[in-house]
Amino acid sequence: MSEILTELAAVLEARKTADPASSYVAGLYSKGMDAILKKIGEEATEVVIAAKGGDGQQLVHETADLWFHTLVLLAQCGLKPDDVLFELKRRFGLSGIEEKAKRGKTGP
Repeated sequence: MSEILTELAAVLEARKTADPASSYVAGLYSKGMDAILKKIGEEATEVVIAAKGGDGQQLVHETADLWFHTLVLLAQCGLKPDDVLFELKRRFGLSGIEEKAKRGKTGP
């Protein structure tokens, strides 16, 4: 399934040079980082609401929106989905406690 992330990343990269009037993503890019971050915050809140509501299909829909906007953020920052996937692979097999300790983090 990571192929879809790669394909989507390529589209998002292409949208950086698209006309903001012709593309939702190009419009987000043109508004800058604050607009992208605001959208991620909105989508994260909608994920929480969907989870609390107990509707699995709504949760999937809202999570897709959150992931999509997170991919927009990664592209804005010059990063790719593979960067995140490699990090997840690096962490695979480590306990969460051990992984956080390696990064100097404590707590949940």
